[in-house]
Amino acid sequence: MIKVVILGAGNVATHLFKAFYASENVTVVQWYNRHLKAIDLYKNKVAVTDDLSALIEADVYMLAISDDVIESLSEQLPFTNRLVVHTSGSTSLYAIEQKHDRGVFYPLQTFSKDTEVDFSAVPICVEALKKDDLKTLKKLAKAIGAQSHKVNTNQRQALHLAAVFVNNFSNQLYRIAHEITESQGVEFDILKPLIRETAAKIETISPYMAQTGPAKRNDKKTIKRHLKQLEKEEHKTIYTLLTESIKTTHGKQ
Repeated sequence: MIKVVILGAGNVATHLFKAFYASENVTVVQWYNRHLKAIDLYKNKVAVTDDLSALIEADVYMLAISDDVIESLSEQLPFTNRLVVHTSGSTSLYAIEQKHDRGVFYPLQTFSKDTEVDFSAVPICVEALKKDDLKTLKKLAKAIGAQSHKVNTNQRQALHLAAVFVNNFSNQLYRIAHEITESQGVEFDILKPLIRETAAKIETISPYMAQTGPAKRNDKKTIKRHLKQLEKEEHKTIYTLLTESIKTTHGKQ
Protein backbone atom coordinates (compact mmCIF):
# COMPACT_ATOMS: atom_id res chain seq x y z
CA MET A 1 0.00 0.00 0.00
CA ILE A 2 1.44 3.38 -1.04
CA LYS A 3 0.74 6.17 1.43
CA VAL A 4 0.29 9.59 -0.14
CA VAL A 5 -0.08 13.12 1.18
CA ILE A 6 -1.52 15.59 -1.34
CA LEU A 7 -0.65 19.27 -1.13
CA GLY A 8 -2.83 21.65 -3.13
CA ALA A 9 -6.50 21.85 -4.04
CA GLY A 10 -6.66 22.67 -7.75
CA ASN A 11 -7.97 20.58 -10.61
CA VAL A 12 -5.01 18.19 -10.73
CA ALA A 13 -4.98 17.68 -6.96
CA THR A 14 -8.72 16.99 -6.89
CA HIS A 15 -8.65 14.43 -9.70
CA LEU A 16 -5.59 12.69 -8.28
CA PHE A 17 -7.28 12.45 -4.88
CA LYS A 18 -10.34 10.82 -6.47
CA ALA A 19 -8.18 8.34 -8.39
CA PHE A 20 -6.02 7.48 -5.37
CA TYR A 21 -9.06 7.20 -3.12
CA ALA A 22 -10.64 4.70 -5.51
CA SER A 23 -7.48 2.58 -5.72
CA GLU A 24 -7.02 -0.53 -3.60
CA ASN A 25 -3.27 0.00 -3.54
CA VAL A 26 -3.08 3.66 -2.50
CA THR A 27 -4.08 5.40 0.70
CA VAL A 28 -4.31 9.18 0.86
CA VAL A 29 -3.38 9.64 4.49
CA GLN A 30 -3.68 13.43 4.47
CA TRP A 31 -4.62 16.38 2.28
CA TYR A 32 -3.05 19.79 2.87
CA ASN A 33 -4.14 23.16 1.58
CA ARG A 34 -3.49 26.59 3.03
CA HIS A 35 -7.23 27.30 2.80
CA LEU A 36 -9.21 24.47 4.39
CA LYS A 37 -12.44 25.62 2.77
CA ALA A 38 -11.17 24.39 -0.61
CA ILE A 39 -10.93 20.78 0.62
CA ASP A 40 -13.56 20.83 3.37
CA LEU A 41 -15.90 18.83 1.15
CA TYR A 42 -13.58 15.81 1.50
CA LYS A 43 -12.95 15.89 5.27
CA ASN A 44 -15.12 12.81 5.80
CA LYS A 45 -12.91 10.82 3.41
CA VAL A 46 -9.43 12.02 4.36
CA ALA A 47 -7.67 13.90 7.15
CA VAL A 48 -7.33 17.53 6.06
CA THR A 49 -5.01 20.20 7.37
CA ASP A 50 -3.81 23.73 6.72
CA ASP A 51 -0.78 23.32 8.99
CA LEU A 52 2.49 22.19 7.41
CA SER A 53 3.92 21.30 10.80
CA ALA A 54 1.10 18.76 11.20
CA LEU A 55 1.99 16.74 8.09
CA ILE A 56 2.22 13.03 8.84
CA GLU A 57 4.58 10.41 7.47
CA ALA A 58 3.92 9.06 3.98
CA ASP A 59 5.68 7.36 1.08
CA VAL A 60 4.99 10.23 -1.33
CA TYR A 61 4.26 13.91 -0.78
CA MET A 62 2.62 15.20 -3.94
CA LEU A 63 2.82 18.92 -4.67
CA ALA A 64 -0.14 19.48 -7.00
CA ILE A 65 0.26 23.24 -6.87
CA SER A 66 1.09 26.21 -9.11
CA ASP A 67 4.53 26.06 -10.68
CA ASP A 68 5.68 29.30 -9.10
CA VAL A 69 5.23 28.06 -5.52
CA ILE A 70 6.77 24.60 -5.84
CA GLU A 71 10.18 25.77 -4.69
CA SER A 72 8.97 27.81 -1.73
CA LEU A 73 6.51 25.19 -0.44
CA SER A 74 9.06 22.39 -0.70
CA GLU A 75 11.45 24.53 1.37
CA GLN A 76 8.80 24.89 4.08
CA LEU A 77 8.14 21.17 4.49
CA PRO A 78 9.24 20.27 8.04
CA PHE A 79 11.14 17.06 7.24
CA THR A 80 14.02 15.74 5.14
CA ASN A 81 14.88 12.69 3.04
CA ARG A 82 11.32 11.83 2.10
CA LEU A 83 10.03 11.54 -1.46
CA VAL A 84 8.54 14.87 -2.56
CA VAL A 85 7.24 15.13 -6.11
CA HIS A 86 5.52 17.81 -8.15
CA THR A 87 2.97 17.36 -10.93
CA SER A 88 4.19 20.12 -13.26
CA GLY A 89 5.00 19.59 -16.91
CA SER A 90 7.36 22.52 -17.26
CA THR A 91 9.10 22.87 -13.88
CA SER A 92 12.51 21.36 -13.24
CA LEU A 93 12.90 18.44 -10.89
CA TYR A 94 15.48 20.56 -9.09
CA ALA A 95 12.90 23.19 -8.14
CA ILE A 96 12.15 20.92 -5.20
CA GLU A 97 14.35 21.68 -2.18
CA GLN A 98 17.41 19.41 -2.15
CA LYS A 99 16.80 18.27 1.45
CA HIS A 100 14.15 15.95 -0.01
CA ASP A 101 14.24 12.93 -2.29
CA ARG A 102 12.93 14.58 -5.46
CA GLY A 103 10.65 13.38 -8.22
CA VAL A 104 7.99 14.28 -10.79
CA PHE A 105 4.56 12.71 -11.34
CA TYR A 106 3.17 14.60 -14.36
CA PRO A 107 -0.23 13.50 -15.72
CA LEU A 108 -0.27 14.68 -19.33
CA GLN A 109 -3.93 15.62 -19.66
CA THR A 110 -6.24 18.61 -19.46
CA PHE A 111 -8.15 18.75 -16.17
CA SER A 112 -11.40 20.50 -15.37
CA LYS A 113 -12.88 20.05 -11.91
CA ASP A 114 -16.37 19.11 -13.11
CA THR A 115 -15.21 16.70 -15.84
CA GLU A 116 -14.48 13.08 -14.94
CA VAL A 117 -11.06 11.72 -15.84
CA ASP A 118 -10.30 8.15 -16.88
CA PHE A 119 -6.71 7.69 -15.75
CA SER A 120 -6.35 4.53 -17.82
CA ALA A 121 -6.20 6.93 -20.77
CA VAL A 122 -3.80 9.39 -19.12
CA PRO A 123 -0.04 8.98 -19.64
CA ILE A 124 1.93 9.73 -16.46
CA CYS A 125 5.45 11.09 -17.02
CA VAL A 126 7.68 10.10 -14.10
CA GLU A 127 11.12 11.29 -13.13
CA ALA A 128 13.26 10.71 -10.02
CA LEU A 129 16.86 10.87 -8.91
CA LYS A 130 16.80 7.47 -7.20
CA LYS A 131 15.87 4.14 -8.79
CA ASP A 132 13.71 3.08 -5.85
CA ASP A 133 11.79 6.36 -6.00
CA LEU A 134 11.20 5.85 -9.71
CA LYS A 135 9.83 2.38 -8.98
CA THR A 136 7.47 3.87 -6.40
CA LEU A 137 6.15 6.44 -8.86
CA LYS A 138 5.63 3.77 -11.52
CA LYS A 139 3.71 1.66 -9.00
CA LEU A 140 1.63 4.70 -8.08
CA ALA A 141 0.70 5.28 -11.73
CA LYS A 142 -0.16 1.59 -12.17
CA ALA A 143 -2.31 1.69 -9.04
CA ILE A 144 -4.68 4.18 -10.72
CA GLY A 145 -4.67 2.30 -14.01
CA ALA A 146 -2.37 4.72 -15.80
CA GLN A 147 0.62 3.96 -17.99
CA SER A 148 3.86 5.55 -16.81
CA HIS A 149 6.62 6.91 -19.02
CA LYS A 150 10.13 7.51 -17.72
CA VAL A 151 11.30 10.85 -19.10
CA ASN A 152 14.01 13.36 -18.29
CA THR A 153 13.34 17.04 -17.62
CA ASN A 154 14.06 18.16 -21.19
CA GLN A 155 11.73 15.51 -22.62
CA ARG A 156 8.98 16.39 -20.15
CA GLN A 157 9.27 20.09 -20.90
CA ALA A 158 9.12 19.34 -24.64
CA LEU A 159 5.95 17.31 -24.09
CA HIS A 160 4.44 20.15 -22.08
CA LEU A 161 5.25 22.66 -24.82
CA ALA A 162 3.78 20.34 -27.44
CA ALA A 163 0.70 19.90 -25.24
CA VAL A 164 0.12 23.66 -25.28
CA PHE A 165 -0.07 23.51 -29.07
CA VAL A 166 -2.36 20.48 -29.31
CA ASN A 167 -4.62 21.44 -26.40
CA ASN A 168 -4.54 25.09 -25.36
CA PHE A 169 -3.97 26.55 -28.81
CA SER A 170 -6.38 24.21 -30.56
CA ASN A 171 -9.04 25.04 -27.97
CA GLN A 172 -8.50 28.74 -28.67
CA LEU A 173 -9.09 27.99 -32.35
CA TYR A 174 -12.34 26.26 -31.37
CA ARG A 175 -13.33 29.43 -29.53
CA ILE A 176 -12.63 31.56 -32.62
CA ALA A 177 -14.62 29.11 -34.73
CA HIS A 178 -17.47 29.42 -32.23
CA GLU A 179 -17.40 33.22 -32.63
CA ILE A 180 -17.48 32.91 -36.41
CA THR A 181 -20.47 30.55 -36.43
CA GLU A 182 -22.33 32.61 -33.82
CA SER A 183 -21.86 35.77 -35.88
CA GLN A 184 -23.97 34.19 -38.63
CA GLY A 185 -26.46 32.42 -36.38
CA VAL A 186 -25.30 28.91 -37.26
CA GLU A 187 -24.80 26.13 -34.69
CA PHE A 188 -21.21 25.40 -33.68
CA ASP A 189 -22.32 21.80 -33.03
CA ILE A 190 -22.36 21.21 -36.79
CA LEU A 191 -18.54 21.34 -36.65
CA LYS A 192 -18.18 18.70 -33.93
CA PRO A 193 -18.07 15.65 -36.26
CA LEU A 194 -15.23 17.38 -38.13
CA ILE A 195 -13.38 18.06 -34.88
CA ARG A 196 -13.72 14.41 -33.85
CA GLU A 197 -12.61 13.12 -37.25
CA THR A 198 -9.58 15.42 -37.28
CA ALA A 199 -8.51 14.12 -33.87
CA ALA A 200 -9.21 10.50 -34.83
CA LYS A 201 -7.01 10.68 -37.95
CA ILE A 202 -3.77 10.94 -35.98
CA GLU A 203 -4.44 7.48 -34.57
CA THR A 204 -3.60 6.03 -37.98
CA ILE A 205 -1.60 8.64 -39.93
CA SER A 206 0.85 11.42 -39.09
CA PRO A 207 -0.28 15.05 -38.70
CA TYR A 208 1.73 15.85 -41.83
CA MET A 209 -0.20 13.33 -43.91
CA ALA A 210 -3.53 14.32 -42.35
CA GLN A 211 -3.28 17.96 -43.43
CA THR A 212 -5.95 19.16 -45.87
CA GLY A 213 -7.48 22.51 -46.76
CA PRO A 214 -6.89 25.64 -48.86
CA ALA A 215 -3.43 26.42 -47.43
CA LYS A 216 -2.06 22.99 -48.37
CA ARG A 217 -3.61 23.32 -51.86
CA ASN A 218 -2.40 26.94 -52.07
CA ASP A 219 -5.96 27.88 -53.03
CA LYS A 220 -5.37 31.62 -53.21
CA LYS A 221 -8.96 32.58 -54.08
CA THR A 222 -10.41 30.75 -51.06
CA ILE A 223 -7.73 32.15 -48.75
CA LYS A 224 -8.44 35.68 -49.97
CA ARG A 225 -12.20 35.18 -49.50
CA HIS A 226 -11.71 33.83 -45.97
CA LEU A 227 -9.59 36.82 -44.98
CA LYS A 228 -12.27 39.15 -46.33
CA GLN A 229 -14.94 37.33 -44.29
CA LEU A 230 -13.04 37.69 -41.02
CA GLU A 231 -14.12 40.80 -39.15
CA LYS A 232 -11.49 40.91 -36.40
CA GLU A 233 -7.89 41.83 -37.17
CA GLU A 234 -6.74 39.36 -34.52
CA HIS A 235 -8.47 36.54 -36.38
CA LYS A 236 -6.99 37.65 -39.71
CA THR A 237 -3.52 37.63 -38.16
CA ILE A 238 -3.98 34.10 -36.79
CA TYR A 239 -5.44 32.86 -40.09
CA THR A 240 -2.54 34.34 -42.07
CA LEU A 241 0.10 33.00 -39.69
CA LEU A 242 -1.26 29.45 -39.74
CA THR A 243 -1.82 29.56 -43.49
CA GLU A 244 1.79 30.57 -44.11
CA SER A 245 3.00 27.86 -41.71
CA ILE A 246 1.03 25.17 -43.58
CA LYS A 247 2.22 26.45 -46.95
CA THR A 248 5.83 26.38 -45.79
CA THR A 249 5.45 22.85 -44.38
CA HIS A 250 3.97 21.54 -47.62
CA GLY A 251 6.22 23.45 -50.03
CA LYS A 252 3.56 25.79 -51.41
CA GLN A 253 5.51 29.05 -50.99
